[in-house]
Amino acid sequence: VTDLSVSLYYGIFYEADVITRYARLQNRAAQACTLRKAASACLDIPFGDWELIHFHGRHCMERQVQRLPVSNTVQVVQSTRGASSHQHNPFVILAEPETGETAGACFGAMLVYSGSYKIELERDQRQSTRLVLGIQNDTFSWELQPGEIFSTPEVLFSYSDKGLETLSHQYHRFLRRHICRGEYRDIRRPILINSWEAAYFGFDDDKLAAFAEKAATLGIEMLVMDDGWFGKRNDSSSSLGDWYVNEEKLKGGLSYLIERVNAEGLKFGIWYEPEMISPDSDLFRAHPDWHVHVDNRVPMLGRNQYVLDFSREDVRENIWQQMYDVLSKNKIDYLKWDFNRNISDAGSALLPPDRKKEFFHRFILGTYEIMDRLTKAFPNILFENCSGGGGRFDPAMLYYSPQIWASDNTDPIERLYIQFGTSMCY
Repeated sequence: VTDLSVSLYYGIFYEADVITRYARLQNRAAQACTLRKAASACLDIPFGDWELIHFHGRHCMERQVQRLPVSNTVQVVQSTRGASSHQHNPFVILAEPETGETAGACFGAMLVYSGSYKIELERDQRQSTRLVLGIQNDTFSWELQPGEIFSTPEVLFSYSDKGLETLSHQYHRFLRRHICRGEYRDIRRPILINSWEAAYFGFDDDKLAAFAEKAATLGIEMLVMDDGWFGKRNDSSSSLGDWYVNEEKLKGGLSYLIERVNAEGLKFGIWYEPEMISPDSDLFRAHPDWHVHVDNRVPMLGRNQYVLDFSREDVRENIWQQMYDVLSKNKIDYLKWDFNRNISDAGSALLPPDRKKEFFHRFILGTYEIMDRLTKAFPNILFENCSGGGGRFDPAMLYYSPQIWASDNTDPIERLYIQFGTSMCY
């Protein structure tokens, strides 16, 4: 009827005990069509009683393990925030009630996606269990022109009849071998000191050099200069989007600071938040329509900042050029990519009203594009992903950054729970 074809693609990783699945939808009609839902995978289990293990949380308490019986209703794990989120992780386990660490059957399903997603679980009147994973459909649509193809994110399925420990190890091995890339994939990461909680915005080149001198005596291998090095940034109210060095703070320039740090035997890292813009910034004054907003509505500030419209090529190109200018001229060994607020007022000035729901997916594809360009242009930089801590801890981000900051909470007791939940997936 519609001339829309759906092709289902499977990858069989025999040694890893993982099967992948995604879908490609092609419009073969002579006129455009609009997708309203495009799930990546559907798993039907026509037998057994199952329990759902999922990983909920909040900022500073991510990936808390919760185990619930699968009942005759619809259970949903999702994010509508434009990020995989602190609140829910795009990974679930279906386990038999008696399954523990070393015995019992369990299925894992992991979505390779960093944007808004939806995982639906239903047990029907015949006691058959269905699991559906994909892009969050309430915030999604996509116009397909004749001949165009839409590809869904990939899902990673795995199964164990030897308990949760074996399932976790299968995902650990798969992510390390087949998702993570680069020279840091298989080697010990450098021990680093980050300037943030030691100095916040109140640093200059002498203070950072003093940190490096002391750190060297403790066996620390890298100094990371966090937020505050760019534009006129002395607090959280300005300069996101102005990615040029603040030479009032770094008086000899960035290269001179790096030389001082390297002279102490330490490598040097730097902080960015490329997807954000401050109202008080040169970039915002030059391009007030570049932030994410809805026409005729007052946009919502979060952490004194707006989100940049990474669905737009001109926005991405501007940020790419600014970052490339700094990274190509300085000896930088590490880059921390942060994302400190979720997306509200989701809309783009370039999308017409009937295509506004394309924004969320276009945004995350834009982020992937910039990350891909950076990792190819600077293959020797260690990229660490951060999203107010662990707000984008997902396998798609691991493809671009083999290291992710698990949480802003470093309390040793609470971190045990965060690390435990994280380790069941990653």
